[in-house]
Amino acid sequence: MSQGSRGILSLTAQERPAFIATFLGWGLDGFDYMIYTLVITLLMQAFHLTSGQAGLIGSVTLFTSALGGIIAGTLSDRLGRVRTLALAVVMYSLFTALSGVAASYGILLVFRALEGLGFGGEWAVGAVLIAESVAASKRGRVLGFVQGAWALGWGAAVLLQIILTSVMASNVVWRVMFLFGILPALLVVYILRHVPEPDIWAKQVSKPTDTVSFFTIFRPQLLRKTVFAALLAVGAQSGYYAIFTWLPTYLKTVRHLTVIGSGSYLFVIILGSFIGYVLSGFINDILGRKATFAIYAVCSGAIILTYTNFDISNGLMIVLSFPLGFFASGIFSGFGPFLAELFPTEARGAGQGFCYNFGRGAAAFAPAIVGYLAQSYGLATGMSIFGPCAYILCLIALLFLPETRGTELVESTTASA
Repeated sequence: MSQGSRGILSLTAQERPAFIATFLGWGLDGFDYMIYTLVITLLMQAFHLTSGQAGLIGSVTLFTSALGGIIAGTLSDRLGRVRTLALAVVMYSLFTALSGVAASYGILLVFRALEGLGFGGEWAVGAVLIAESVAASKRGRVLGFVQGAWALGWGAAVLLQIILTSVMASNVVWRVMFLFGILPALLVVYILRHVPEPDIWAKQVSKPTDTVSFFTIFRPQLLRKTVFAALLAVGAQSGYYAIFTWLPTYLKTVRHLTVIGSGSYLFVIILGSFIGYVLSGFINDILGRKATFAIYAVCSGAIILTYTNFDISNGLMIVLSFPLGFFASGIFSGFGPFLAELFPTEARGAGQGFCYNFGRGAAAFAPAIVGYLAQSYGLATGMSIFGPCAYILCLIALLFLPETRGTELVESTTASA
């Protein structure tokens, strides 16, 4: 990975450790989180759950991940990006693994809630770490590659499910898959040994200050950016989680595909996601942050509506799976650079952690609402309600945010106003 990334991304020796740590961290984050989406039907059978109860687990995980991102982002402004990232990775890997030994619905709900704290913290801190570690001219494409790791982690989870399903009883598969979630903890050794703190953070933290970074983002100079960046995140994540939490279940229960059959659709979506993440990073550096968000938002809404709301053949569905993954996933590559460029170093972790994870917290309601809607109107209808409306919210938020492409990261609130 590092050799290929060196040529494409032109990473320096100082930039490479942060890239490796965040790339692997985000990939393993995706692996751990997407396991749940793949075993929803097995959990419903094991604990005799309704779709609403199953959706509630997804929503609670996303809600606590919002809290985790805000806490970890703020903590990283004081404790450091590297140590906070390591703590987040340990937390989400530990509680994913413990989910595999849950004896009841209530215990599983608690473990997934605690997993969410680390899950949210990992992105918030990792995105700040890599944004502060690379040059402004390539920040978009580097973060695009980092986001692309999520698709690779998702693909690994699908592959693991296919392998385990072929050799184990279904009532054991979900437990073993969760137990594999302990693997990301191994990454912590590399993070603590090889990844340095960004110079810009080290300079800022050496300055005496009585300001708590979290409250800085609500000062008049930053309030408008905070509010509308948070709404942008609400729109993008509501659209994403409304469909991708339930997509494996949709393919199995509505389209009546087997695990292997649905796996082929998911792999097409994952391939589209990876390419969408990576190309979005380059497009962000070429067209700018706002134009890229707008293109991906419009196309995401249109594809989701077509995918879930029209009577199309399975053959056409697999074709549409590629752009579905490309646009609905690729939109997230812009958040890392955009949010980092909106906030000064003294509050960058807090700003990035709050805005992105406020969006995740609001989007946490999507899986549960879709689940409850599915009980009355069908799963396809529930999924299609959130998509287009969510991406319209993205477009509205963009109208009130500045373009930041090429922005050099600054240390003070005054400089960023």
